[in-house]
Amino acid sequence: MPAIEQSRILIVATDGFEQSELFQPRQKLIDAGAKVTLASPATDPIQGMQHDEKGDTITPDITLESVKIEDYDGLILPGGVANPDTLRTNERAVRIVRDFVASSKPVAAICHGPWLLVEADCVDGKTVTSWPSVRTDLANAGARVVDQEVVVDGNLITSRNPDDIPAFVDAFKKAVTQAAAVPA
Repeated sequence: MPAIEQSRILIVATDGFEQSELFQPRQKLIDAGAKVTLASPATDPIQGMQHDEKGDTITPDITLESVKIEDYDGLILPGGVANPDTLRTNERAVRIVRDFVASSKPVAAICHGPWLLVEADCVDGKTVTSWPSVRTDLANAGARVVDQEVVVDGNLITSRNPDDIPAFVDAFKKAVTQAAAVPA
């Protein structure tokens, strides 16, 4: 597996993603040399949000149906309220999350993004964080919920909000690099 400079990162998102939670990690990873692919249910442009106002759109690179877990070294799940709420009802999106977690590859979810971890049944016994309104769902799914900038538990990386993006991306890059150092 490659270091962060040659890593292949998947971001899964749809309409209603929090703009900063997709664009900033994406750009930081591209700047570090990673190849970043955005997957969504369709390849039509998806609408970003800046809190409760419409933000920029971005066109996904591939559909969720085209995703092959073995093609990627890590997964990022941005928040925004509508984005993960929609994706957690998408069987393919949930399967991608479940398969990434099972593969031991780094999976990073920020803000409302951990809703997908709940839906994929991946938080039982894990320590995680999220946006405050998601914390009860995480606890009900068996997670130990804490209020920290970034939490790493095994291959899961979680953060609370856009203010945490620098620590979130740093923890994700470190996890991808560490995973790359482990012989297959």
